[in-house]
Amino acid sequence: MTLTDLANPTKFLALTARILPWLAGLTAILLAVGLYGSAMAPDDYQQGATVKIMFIHVPNAWLSMFVWGVMSVAALGTLVWRHPLADVAAKAAAPIGAAFTFLALVTGSLWGRPMWGTYWEWDARLTSVLILFLMYLGLMALWRAVEDPSRAARAAAVLTLVGAINIPIIKFSVDWWNTLHQPASVFRAGGPTLDKAFLWPLLVMAIAFSLLFITLHLAAMRNEILRRRVRSLQMMQANQQAA
Repeated sequence: MTLTDLANPTKFLALTARILPWLAGLTAILLAVGLYGSAMAPDDYQQGATVKIMFIHVPNAWLSMFVWGVMSVAALGTLVWRHPLADVAAKAAAPIGAAFTFLALVTGSLWGRPMWGTYWEWDARLTSVLILFLMYLGLMALWRAVEDPSRAARAAAVLTLVGAINIPIIKFSVDWWNTLHQPASVFRAGGPTLDKAFLWPLLVMAIAFSLLFITLHLAAMRNEILRRRVRSLQMMQANQQAA
């Protein structure tokens, strides 16, 4: 099966039905390994045991931006290539991205309280992530507010591409402005500065969360395709009764 074949919703449903159980199993295994490695990681000499919030907070923060990136590609698929599954992919990803962003904000606040003495500061990173969360909610509201699916898809795609401007702002906010957050310590020029005792469980957790997103996203896309089919059947039935 090629990528072109996946444009067919029926073939997409058949393929995902086969791979979703394997993806879910692999996700569970990697989450278990990552959580075990996180629990076994030593306390930080400055932050103590609170550093272990990092193993949940950082993957959620990465995924909050990554999901918007996926939605941006899907938005191009809607506006440029008119791929039949592009809108489905974007709509299915939004609630998952909102959940990752919400968890990033909550765990960041819980980590910030013992480190900074406050749950919240209006610094560049925190504010830009909060804006990202509000953009997710706005997109979800837009899909619900516009009854015509085609108009909703185009409007959401435009809003998604406009909102993509916020992603590099989030990523580089700690470099561009004087902020409470420390500079990047994993993906940076010159290699990671994080000790290996923390680095490998963090990377395992990041992979596990990424697989979790893929699993949830494919399942949500299947639900959205089936929901649209049911809606089409209901409309056909209503039209036949009206005639």
